[in-house]
Amino acid sequence: MKAGRFKQWGAGIAAMALPVLASAQAADPKPWQLNMGRGVTMQSGNAYDAHMFALWVCVVIGVLVFGAMAYAMFKFRHSKGAVPDKDFTHSTKLEVIWTVVPVVLLVLMAFPATSKLIKMYDTRNAEMTVKITGYQWMWKYDYLGENVGFTSRLDRKSDEIRQSGVDARTANHPHYLLDVDNVLVLPTDTKIRFVITADDVIHAWWVPALGWKQDAIPGIVNEAWTEIDKPGIYRGQCAELCGKDHGFMPIVVKAVPMAEYQQWLAAQKAKNAPAPGPAATPAAPAQPEATTPNTDATAAAAEKQAPVAG
Repeated sequence: MKAGRFKQWGAGIAAMALPVLASAQAADPKPWQLNMGRGVTMQSGNAYDAHMFALWVCVVIGVLVFGAMAYAMFKFRHSKGAVPDKDFTHSTKLEVIWTVVPVVLLVLMAFPATSKLIKMYDTRNAEMTVKITGYQWMWKYDYLGENVGFTSRLDRKSDEIRQSGVDARTANHPHYLLDVDNVLVLPTDTKIRFVITADDVIHAWWVPALGWKQDAIPGIVNEAWTEIDKPGIYRGQCAELCGKDHGFMPIVVKAVPMAEYQQWLAAQKAKNAPAPGPAATPAAPAQPEATTPNTDATAAAAEKQAPVAG
């Protein structure tokens, strides 16, 4: 009887855990997602692994603590004739155990967390650099060294819906407030360095699938980097209250293979290239000026040559 109940409990817990674990693999948040996502970068994978390690440590501690409490409450309850030990004051052995065990756990978690945190800010050996500037209320992206740059703001359809006053759930826009007019296109399997700042107030550039958030502060340039593993569309938002339209400056990153990225970059360069002006007509060669004989000099020379009459 008891074994059957334990099997039922186990099946129920597994059924509850399956959607949680499945949603954890997704890059973007899903409805009713309870766990954090793994993301599509090394940083997001490191954060997910650290989170899961700490989670299972807490689960084990919780099972031991609440299990001991439940055992004590049922085993030594008053109805069974249990009598409290009024002479017990303390146990040095127990005090050492519950002091040493947490310290050991913290040290075990600190070493991997510190090493991964150092790697998260190591922007050396990046293959390209993108400058991100926050404005009220949009983002500006500049591909340094490529002469390509553009602004990215809330898409027109979302803006029309929010200003119309209609219920957004009936507006047939699945990415309401999460679409932009110009997406940030990045290549996959490439280490990309970001330099992030702001022009007016403090913003924060945050895409959950990339695994990090970086503040954009006027007068300060912060650094970050990413290397996206899988092509796809990854969405984020400004994560710092920056004014009345703070909720209307989304971020959309489109990750594509390197060959497709090179084609997109060439098209952007062609679009930004200055239009050729009208061809200049060659100037006609200057004609030499006609020389007119000096009549006065000719007359004087003739007078010298003429014989003088006797």
